[in-house]
Amino acid sequence: MNREQQRLLVLAGGAVALAAVLGLWAWGAIALMLSEFDFEQRARVAEWFGPRLPIGVLALLVLAGGGAALLNLAWRRWVEAPARLLEQARAQLVVDNPAPLAPTAGDTTLRELAIVVDALLQNRRRLRDDVAAQVAAGSARVEQERARLAALMAELTQSVVVCNLDGRVLLYNQRARLQFKALSDAPALAGGAELMGLGRSIYAVLDRQLVAHALEQIRGRLARGAAAPSAQFVTVTRSGQLLRAQMAPVRDAALAGAPLSGFVLLLDNITRDYERDAAQDTLLLGLTEGQRASLGNLQAALELLDDPALAPAQRERFLAIVRDESSAMTRRLQTLAAQSTEGLKTRWPLEEMLGSEFVSAALRRIGSTGVRTGCLEIDAALWLRVDSFALMQALAYLAHRLVDEFEVRALLLRLRAVDGRAQLDLVWTGQAMSPSGRPEGSYRSAQHGGLSVSTETVMSWESEAMRFGSESSALSVRDVLQRHGGEFWFERDRAAHQAFFRFLLPLAADVAAAETDDTLHADSRPEYYDFDLFAQGEQHHALDDRRLVDLACTVFDTETTGLQPAAGDEIIQIGAVRIVNGRLLRQEAFEQLVDPGRSIPEAGIPIHGIRPEMVAGQPRITEVLPAFHAYAQDTVLVAHNAAFDMRFLQLKEAATGLRFEQPVLDTLLLSAVVHPNQASHKLEAIAERFGITVVGRHTALGDAMVTAEVFLKLVPLLADMGIHTLGQARVAAQKTYYARVQY
Repeated sequence: MNREQQRLLVLAGGAVALAAVLGLWAWGAIALMLSEFDFEQRARVAEWFGPRLPIGVLALLVLAGGGAALLNLAWRRWVEAPARLLEQARAQLVVDNPAPLAPTAGDTTLRELAIVVDALLQNRRRLRDDVAAQVAAGSARVEQERARLAALMAELTQSVVVCNLDGRVLLYNQRARLQFKALSDAPALAGGAELMGLGRSIYAVLDRQLVAHALEQIRGRLARGAAAPSAQFVTVTRSGQLLRAQMAPVRDAALAGAPLSGFVLLLDNITRDYERDAAQDTLLLGLTEGQRASLGNLQAALELLDDPALAPAQRERFLAIVRDESSAMTRRLQTLAAQSTEGLKTRWPLEEMLGSEFVSAALRRIGSTGVRTGCLEIDAALWLRVDSFALMQALAYLAHRLVDEFEVRALLLRLRAVDGRAQLDLVWTGQAMSPSGRPEGSYRSAQHGGLSVSTETVMSWESEAMRFGSESSALSVRDVLQRHGGEFWFERDRAAHQAFFRFLLPLAADVAAAETDDTLHADSRPEYYDFDLFAQGEQHHALDDRRLVDLACTVFDTETTGLQPAAGDEIIQIGAVRIVNGRLLRQEAFEQLVDPGRSIPEAGIPIHGIRPEMVAGQPRITEVLPAFHAYAQDTVLVAHNAAFDMRFLQLKEAATGLRFEQPVLDTLLLSAVVHPNQASHKLEAIAERFGITVVGRHTALGDAMVTAEVFLKLVPLLADMGIHTLGQARVAAQKTYYARVQY
């Protein structure tokens, strides 16, 4: 019984009492009129009864009111208070909230009962913790193997994705996440979180029929007795990128003839390789056609030159043809050779390396020349994408030339990020490089567009093959820079009395993603795997019949300019997080500010903390909703007071052409289902009942995180009431009083 029903019962008691008073008054009046007394007797009765009637009625009203108050007090102490205590105890029992029971009403007996129940719950918690510790000790080895596999996958330089047979992702590494983000044709919003995630479908990137065909190939090879069957295919993504995929099966190796339970994909983006090979083929075709024409002209000219009667002027003309065609053939061959050499240089594999580690290794290498070494400024968080061996060889070569030819005795390294690239300086103090008497200044390689005073020394050092000490390389410093697509120059800092060689190098591709610092996302290691998804086959279950614990959910929240979506208020922030297989995936969060295209009321800024300058230049809602729609695809939407947030989304259907048609669960309604006697179902109140720490309240992502934790606490309470499936939860929620709220 909810609070409204309780109040109605109390009012009904008062109404009954008032009806009794009115009935008594009516009965007295009727009895007086119908009495058999004579006129004088009726007059005496009326004379006595008349003045006392209002007092009697008032007394009866007071008695009725007092009775109603006593009834309300009795209800609160002996009906409502035990019901609330029961809900608190059930919550303690199911979701393990360590807060002690604290009844807000009731007599001494009820409070003592709360103490006893709390003691029993604490004793149960200790017993359960002991059992949990023993189970944890027994499963530690399995978890250790999982963690090792997850760590191994995270360190691989190749994109790896593991899926179940429905194509749902159950494991992936960071490389795959970054590659899928690069392959997406959607706007780069919210960090590209909409494409890759646990429980998401691989068919968002790969064609379903192509994967099915590869699986059939693997099954056929297994049937023929292949020990390690695999399949390969190349596909074009929606964004026009070429992917080469190698597929391997996942099955129980301990069982002979065990069926497939999933598959592993090793993915490579071969778009650049294809473009380079296509350019090479075009070049070869052009060379072939050009050489064929030139050879034809040469052959015709030579045949005519053999004629002894040929006039001198004609002979000279045919000789000019021979010379021109020979030169053209030479130029085409030189172009082919140059481009082939360029391809060989730029195709050299580059690795990602922490900048501080590279500097430490380079200092040890340079120090082997006998020069003192040190650091000026090193960005410890910087990641480089380099051929570390070749680059260290170039630094050591330059250091050796400085020591031998200019007697430099101390060399320093400086590393920092400038304009999206790494700036690595080899610095020394003392004589600047100008042995030929040329002006001191700066020199930048002409190949990279620099305009400065060049020196013959620097030019020769840059272009010569690197040979020093016992080491020898066919590469030059210029070749090394070309491999990296970088730049190199010499410069003198007169104010600091220093000179330096400067290298501009590429940063690792995932630096921006790795540098995100958000306390709401923090965890010891990203949760990029969930092996329990192997047991799920979503295509074989109707969604309403799916258990709540098995659902893939998108828990979201919006911050808005106001509370009237139909009156022109707009979304200014969307935050969301995903729940898969009963786990909150904090690292797969979606968070995006939105330019509302209108002013933000000053009254709301202290609540959500979003000021106009924060949304200026941010994408509009018509750009953000497609990314959020993709993020929430194939999941159940969960929100607190979902009717409010869904109304904002529905009002944008016409502008975006997108409809959020998936089922919606509301934690406000579900809280009213499991705790009908609680006074408040606000998000803070529910979180307090469950012992959930609220972080980032009234930010979209912060509220989404809290709502997700609340939902995970509500699921076992619903199961305790016999509500196990999505359909059952939706029916129960619609029966609550709060389901009538509309926006």
